[in-house]
Parts: sequence; structure tokens; C-alpha cells
Amino acid sequence: MRPHIIKIAALSAIISASIAAAAFYFLSARDNSAPNQIPPQASPVTGALNTQATNELQAIKLAAQEVLANYRKIIVLLADDAALAAKEQQEARRVGQALFHDNQDKRKQLDQLLLATLESKDSKRYETLASLLDYIEQDADLFDADRLAFRETLHGLQEAIVKDSSLTAIKLHKRISEDLDAIGQIERNYEKEITQIFGRFEQRGIELKRERWGDYLAKLQKRYSRAQILKDFGVILPYPAQPSDAVSTRVQGEEIIGTELPKKTVVLTFDDGPHKVYSDEIAAILKQYDVPGVFFSVGSNIGSVDAGGHAKLGTGATVSRRLVAAGHVLANHSFSHKQLARVNDETVKTEILHADLLLKTLDKNRAPLFRFPYGAKSSAGMETLSQANLKSVMWNIDSLDWADPVPSSIADRVLRSIDKEGRGIILFHDIHARSVKALPLILERLVADGYSFATWDGTGFKTVKGGVALAPEKVASSTGYANSWAVVIGIDEYAKWPKLQYAARDAQAVRETLIEKFGFATERVISLNNAQATRQGILAAFHDKLAHGGVQKNDRIFVFFAGHGATVKLSSGRDLGYIIPSDADPKQISTDAIAMTEIQNIAESLEAKHLFFVMDACYSGLGLTRGATNTSFLRENGKRIGRQMLTAGGADQLVADGGPNGHSIFTWTLLQGLAGKGDLNGDGLITATELAAYVAPAVASVSPQTPAFGSLPGSQGGDFIFTLPAETEFLSPQTAQLSNDAIALNNKLAAVQPIQPPQPSAMPSAASDNAATPIAKPQAVVVKNLAGGEHKIQPPVAVPSSNRQLAQRANDRGLQYFKEKQYAKAEAEFTEALKLRPDFALAANNLGFAFYKQDKYKEAARWYENTIKIDSSRAIAYFNLADAYLKADEREKAKKAFATYIELAPNASNVQYAKEQLAKL
Repeated sequence: MRPHIIKIAALSAIISASIAAAAFYFLSARDNSAPNQIPPQASPVTGALNTQATNELQAIKLAAQEVLANYRKIIVLLADDAALAAKEQQEARRVGQALFHDNQDKRKQLDQLLLATLESKDSKRYETLASLLDYIEQDADLFDADRLAFRETLHGLQEAIVKDSSLTAIKLHKRISEDLDAIGQIERNYEKEITQIFGRFEQRGIELKRERWGDYLAKLQKRYSRAQILKDFGVILPYPAQPSDAVSTRVQGEEIIGTELPKKTVVLTFDDGPHKVYSDEIAAILKQYDVPGVFFSVGSNIGSVDAGGHAKLGTGATVSRRLVAAGHVLANHSFSHKQLARVNDETVKTEILHADLLLKTLDKNRAPLFRFPYGAKSSAGMETLSQANLKSVMWNIDSLDWADPVPSSIADRVLRSIDKEGRGIILFHDIHARSVKALPLILERLVADGYSFATWDGTGFKTVKGGVALAPEKVASSTGYANSWAVVIGIDEYAKWPKLQYAARDAQAVRETLIEKFGFATERVISLNNAQATRQGILAAFHDKLAHGGVQKNDRIFVFFAGHGATVKLSSGRDLGYIIPSDADPKQISTDAIAMTEIQNIAESLEAKHLFFVMDACYSGLGLTRGATNTSFLRENGKRIGRQMLTAGGADQLVADGGPNGHSIFTWTLLQGLAGKGDLNGDGLITATELAAYVAPAVASVSPQTPAFGSLPGSQGGDFIFTLPAETEFLSPQTAQLSNDAIALNNKLAAVQPIQPPQPSAMPSAASDNAATPIAKPQAVVVKNLAGGEHKIQPPVAVPSSNRQLAQRANDRGLQYFKEKQYAKAEAEFTEALKLRPDFALAANNLGFAFYKQDKYKEAARWYENTIKIDSSRAIAYFNLADAYLKADEREKAKKAFATYIELAPNASNVQYAKEQLAKL
């Protein structure tokens, strides 16, 4: 890790002087009393800046200082929260939330300044950005905990820079990565102290206590009158000079707080999004744990409303659509997050109704739920809700994730509050990385304790027995992974062993699959290729980068090795397997190679929850324990340690390198399994057990290898899990398909596969999207164990799935068949998806393309028309429709469809073809 946080004092003084000068410049500019006379400053990293770059740097640093100032004020306001009097505590939290949302605006301004600098043509733009890093890393006024304020800004800057492949950009990207690592360490260092600060919070805000008291008061007012009691004691109050903002009893009774939920039932709610990154990450976590969420969205994050009252959806709507597609509930959190108790009645109405219009435009079945920003209600707001048939939803468990920067502290607060309340609506925000990190810690405990998770069903918050939500897309297991790590090793170039052809390419393909398909963070995928993969390099990857690099007990680790392996007969008669580093001497295997016993020791020493080794090499004689499963496996999997291994073959078996695209047979089959074919029970998950049940018999049938699978010492029955992402590709002429040799091998693998994926004819269609449909139990498979014997492995049984998930899985299988040019089978799968979910635009388009590839152009055109009826914003559907019309010789319709496509997607890759066709029509 680059030691950015600890720098030489002299350099800090330089940056401090620069910041002071910048502040002076901005103050004098406002007074119009002095021109800009500040000379360009020299960054200790970048050298001299020109005038434009200096001005940009000053603006950026001033914005950064404002963000930091608000961050500090929030900490001061809330540090002694528990010791405050009730009114003071209430006001501290109210002001703290106002500061927080003001800081969100300031952070956006800072991000916009950084993006504008990055996109400018100024030759010094990277020096300017580096100077901001100098400030964050070095400034003498910053404490370590201050730097937590800039984590999300650095994440955004890193994401923007990655688009530039220049050497300067790559170096800056690396530096930001190192800074983020350092900030992560700061978080861990201060975890105890910040937990002590925020852990003292009362578990319900004072505003909420007052609201609960209001419910009690409403019941008493049915028996007594304040005026009568006062009159009885000789007091008559004058009429108030102004109307009271008090909410009527009738309206209060329509508000939902969460205290009326059944015992051990919670509702997960997320405010202020959608966020371009964190909303999707939260949805992925909810999917892992099989629970629903309610997302109270800010309208301006979704789109805009013009003066004529017409809604226009923006880029944020794409995120919201994914949330809806995953079965989550969208609700209203006002248009711009104003404090509605402090604005006039017309503004209140506009804030509520504009957001509602955008939500209806996005999802006609949006939930009729509203949450007041800051929890600050008004009589005008409640009246508008009543007229719009909306319900106010508050909360009785506040995570305080908007203030607390430490995930473990957030999780601890929520869990203690749940222990106290026993039920309720939990307030989170889907705009913070810390909320994403805290959520698995909370869900892990709640799932283990048997809590149910409720969601809105149209009339109220309800749940199904066992905590299975009514509508959301479901996954069969609670994995609880916090982070995903990988070590990927591929060796073709050996110093003293025969060279290999495909090992490095195999490793690269596995790396890309982990990152692009399964979301492994690039910085947590450690790659060692050829000369890098020495004995020392391999062991350092495990010991230094994993064991001492931040791996935690809720993480998972995937290890892939492609290269030479060897088996040595010991004097005891037992075989011992080795993997061969690039620098090993064949005459010194015992000292130069890495024994499998050493791998076992590494596996036992790592703290991760699940660890899975996949070895595309030849060796045997490991003498390890057998793996086992049972019907309750998936429910318990999140609690069990897992250490598993899948090998390509046994002793003296050579790796077959004749796979497609320059892969070994074993790795090609592994990649096909990870592409979706390893999901043997159709629940959207691929466990290590399922992957072995798919790979082992398939490889054995088409090569001389006999892959083996089992558990390593220290395993407690846990099973490594990959969560398959839902395929979102709308099929078009640009969709890539497999080569002929790849299709030929896949056909051979399918022909001998003992377990076939669920077939459309065998999948019963439920009456509604909320119905639960069981999937048949996969067959047991006999494979070699790691000691060379045989044993049965039983893939886990899937839990009941909603029609939404079954439709998605059918679409995904259809896409696999399409890529293998099995169009009839693809058609059957897309048809099944639409039986399960008639409004599935993706499947409708894909069914049209399956017809198109079978030369059924009129049928294809009808399904493209259906796609457009379901979702008229999909430009590619218009292109596909135009092409189908053209093939069907309906020239006028083709002309109109091509024109619409060009209008919707003027910069798309197919536009030139569309224009050429229009010119001919």
C-alpha cells in the first residue's frame, strides 16, 4: 500500500499554504477587491500548474473543504447524542440531517468539478486531480477520520478515470486505489471509537417517540376533550392566531410506523436513491438473502417534469427499473427532498405529485407509499397524500447510516434496536457505500434468528411463512459474503518443465468471468502469469495479499491454477500431489514445488467463510475428507465454513488442451458451467457442489481425465456459491454466438450430462407472480473424491421460486441455446418465460429473434411489436422490427421502424445500416 496518509511535514505545509491561498482568493473575489494574483502553485507530485489549472484546483479544494466542514459538524452534533435532553436531541438530529443533505449537494458539486476537469482539454488536468489527492493524503489539518468524508468522491473519480487508458490516467487510477485501501484501513482503525460514539444512540428518534405518543393521545381524545378539562379547571384558551400544523386523528390513523407488524417481522426501507452504484449493490445483497426491499425514491433522481406537467425519465430510471424487475417496491420520497414542513402548500403539493407522476411513468403499479423527507410532516402534506390516495410510512428503527461512517457500528445499532423493538420498519439509505457494507452483517443475524421480511402487497405490509417475500425475485441461499477475492494462476512458460499452450489463456478467461459476470472487484483478483507465478510469488499471494491483506470471516476466496502438477510416491506408500511453479526444478520437487498439504494449511489459516480451489493440473493422493450435503444445506450454508477443491484429473493424467478458443477441455467445461449450465436446480445459484456435478462427468466423458471433488480439512460443510446475474441482453444481429467447434463440444457435453436443466414442459406455471413453484430435486452424481475413490455428491435442493425468477431463468437458458444456434430450444425457453411473466419485454424481444433466425419473419415482427407495447423505450426492438418487416417485404412499416430507431439511438452501432436501408426504401 502506498503510504499516502503519512507524508513529510514540509510537503504538508506546501499544500496547506496552497489551500490558504485558495481560500483568500475566493473571499477577495466575492468582495471584488482584488484580482486573482495567486501564482500557480507547485504540487509536490506534479510540478507547476498553469493559471487555468490553478483556478480549477482552487475551486475543487474549496468544495472539498466545504464537504469536510459539514462532515465534521455532523460528527460534533451527534457524538454526545445520548446525553442530550429530549428536545436538544431532536433538534440535533434534525439539523444533522439537514447538514447531511446539504452535504450531498456539495458532494455533487465537487464531483461535477472533478468530472469537468477530467473532461477538459487542459494538458494539466491530471496534475490538478493529483493535487486534490495531495490535499486528502497530506494536509496537516486533516485527521485520519476526516478522510472518510472523501471515500465516495474518490470512488466516483476512480470510475471516471478508468475510461482513459493513458499511462498518466492508469497511474492516477492506481494511486486512488491505494488511497481507498488506506481509507479502508482508517475505518478499521477507528471502528471501536466510532462505534462507541454512535453506539450510545437511543434506538428511536425523538420525533418518532412524539408520533407514537400522538397515537396514544388520539385514543384518549375519544374519551376526553382538552377544552373541557381546561374549562373544568377554570381555563379557556383563545383561538390560535394561525392554524395549527397538528395532524388530525383521522390522518394519523392512516400512517404506518412499523410497531403493528407481527413479532419478529421487519420491513427494509431505503431512502434517497436511486444511486447509480449502491442501489444495485443493495439489490444484489437482498437477492442473496432472499428478502424484499422498499425503495423510497427522490423524484429528481429518476427524471424531470416540465411546465406542462409531462414526465421525462432520466438515467436513474434505469436503476429503478432493475429494482422493479427484481421484485422490489418503489415508493415516493418527494421530488427534491425539501423539508415539507417549511415550504408553502403549493410547493408541498408539487413535491409529492411530481414524484408520484414520475413513479407512475416508470411503473404503473408503483406502491401508494410516501415518506416525508427528514420525517417532517405537515397538515398540507398529509392532506395532499389523502387526495392522491398515498399513505405516509415512517420508521421505528433508524440505522443512522447517513451519519455513522462505520458499517459495523451501523449494524450493531440496528441489531440492538431490533432486539429492543422485536419488529419494525428499518430506515436505511441506498446512497452510501457504508450502508452496502452494513447490510449483510444485519441480514446474516436476522436470517439466523428466524426473522421474517415483509413487503407491500397492495393493501399492507405482509409476509409469507418462513420469511419468503411475496413478490421479489428469490435466490435459494443466504450467502452473506462481504467481499469476493480470487487468486488466478496460469503458467505456460516454465524454466525447466515442458511448456504449455493454453494455461495462461485459461487463467485469463477465468479472471474475466469472475470480474465481468460475478462482480469480483478487480483489485481483489490477484493474477499471476508465467514468470510471476514463482513459488515465492504464489505463496506471497496467499500469505501477504490474502491472509494479511484484509480478508475477513464473511468473505469468499476463489483460487484457480492452470499449469503442471505432479504426484510423488512417499515411503509410506501414500501419494502426495504438488502444483509446479514456473521456477521449479523437476529434480527438486519437494523443495521447489508446492505440496497440496501446504495448500491445505493455507486453506485452514484464511478467515474467509468459503474457499474454493479449482486446479486444472494433474495430481492425486490428497487424502482429504469427503463433501456432503443434505436437504437443509442451503438454509444453513451461510453459517458454515467451506473449504472445497475441484481438480482436473488424477495422478499421471495429462490435461487435455483440445478445447475450443484455445482452452483446455476442463477449463472450457468449467466456464460453461459458470455461464449458467452449472445451475442444476434452476434457482439462480451455482454452488461448488453443483459445479462439480456438472463438470466432472462431462470432462470424464470426452477426455481421459477424471476430475475429482471434495472438502479440505477444516471444512464444516459450507458450500461456495456463485450468484448468477440475470441476463439483460436484447438479442440483435450484434449478439455473439459460439464457434462451430465450441458448439460441437457443448453438444457432446450435453449428451452425456447426467443432470439436465429444468425443461419448459416440466415447469408448472403458477397462477400469479407471487405463487411459489418448487423445482425438482437434482439427481446425485458419482465422482472421484480427492483421495482417488468414488462418492456420490448431491446438489442442493432449490427453495420455492416466484414466477418472476422462473421467467428470468428460462430467458437465460434461452440465451444459452441461442448462442449455441439451437433456435427451436431457445424459442421454447423464451415462450416459457412469457407464460410465467406476460409483461417480460426482454423475453418478448428474444422470442422474436429466435423466430427471426428460423426465417419466420412475420412471427418475429409480431413479437417485436409486443416488445414495444410492453416497453416502448427499447430502441433495439425497433431495429429488430424494421429488419423483420424488411425481410417480410413490408417496406412502409420497415421505413417507419428504422426512422424511429434512428431517432431513439442516433449514436448506436446499427444506425449506419438503418440509414442505408432507409435510403433504399
